[in-house]
Order: sequence, then structure tokens, then C-alpha cells
Amino acid sequence: MTKWRIVVFLVSLLPLAAMVWGALHDRLGANPAEALSHESGSWALRFLLITLSITPLRRLTGWRKAVLLRRMLGLFSFFYACLHFLVWLWLDREFAWGGMLADIATRPYITVGFLSFLILIALALTSNMFSMRRLGLRWKGLHRLVYAAALLAILHFIWLVKADLMQPLIYLGVFVVLMLLRLPRKAVMRKPRRMVKKQVVA
Repeated sequence: MTKWRIVVFLVSLLPLAAMVWGALHDRLGANPAEALSHESGSWALRFLLITLSITPLRRLTGWRKAVLLRRMLGLFSFFYACLHFLVWLWLDREFAWGGMLADIATRPYITVGFLSFLILIALALTSNMFSMRRLGLRWKGLHRLVYAAALLAILHFIWLVKADLMQPLIYLGVFVVLMLLRLPRKAVMRKPRRMVKKQVVA
């Protein structure tokens, strides 16, 4: 499994490498800041959905070792979300904290995106054994907020693009499918043994 972790780690860095290469070789188009913001945000959402797919994948395939990759994938989602936030704060707002707070308070798509980011911060900070032991049963409740983070991120994307909704709606569809796959399987109803015996005697 160690080899798998190394492979997944290196593959997860490829989007970052592509963004850095594009920035260094002037391949980000007419608006580099917008391109970096879009790519970093998209990869944050993709990694979040990949993380949510681990449990359905385990149920469908029985591959239990996939769970060992979940924490790493979740942290990569947080990493690209941090990069997305940094690009916005640095290249768009130029570290104007007053303007940033005003945007969060008055622009709905930024508000929901920032709420999603805050949830990811909380999940990243508590994704360790110390936090699991310290929080106990509350840890699971906290980490169920990942569903809210994903939904808020998708809503952020939908409100951001406004016109070309194809890509965010695809992400929404993937999210809905993953949630449906998480529903508990229906228990098979069996007749009590006493009922069976009575039918045989009759």
C-alpha cells in the first residue's frame, strides 16, 4: 500500500505542476489570475469528490485498502482550496483585507465558497489521530460536514459561472450519485422461524 500512496501523492501534484509550468511559460491565456483561480478551485472540488467516492468504491468493489488513501486525498482537496483562496486574495484582491471581507459579506458566491473553505480548514486541522481521540464521537459528526463543504463548493461554482453551467452541473450530478450510493442497503426481510414452523405443522 505504501507504493500506492507514493503514486497517488505524485499524481496529485500534477495539477500544481501544470499550473506552475503554465505560469512560467506564459501559457495561462490573457488572464492568468483567472486561469489559476479556475484551475485551483476546480481541482479542490475534484479532489473533494474523489474523497467522497472512497466509501462507495469500497462498498461496490470490496477494496477496503482504498480507505487508507482518503485522508491524503482530502488533504489535497484542502491544499488546492488554499491555493484557490491565495490566488483570489493575492492576485485579485491584492491583500486588501477590507475589500475581501466586503466581498465575503455581500457577494453570495464568495460567501458560500468561503464557508466551504472554513469547513475544510476545520476538517484538515482535525484529520489526525490526536483529534480523533480528543473529540471522540464528536469527530464523526464534525467530519460529516464534508458533505456540506462539497455542496457549498458546487453552489459557489454555479453562481460564479452563471451562464456556462455544464461543468458545475456535472459536478453536482456526481455529488448526487455519490450521496445516493451512500444510502444504507435495504435489509432482507426474513420470516421468523416460529412462523415457518407453524406453516409446516399446518
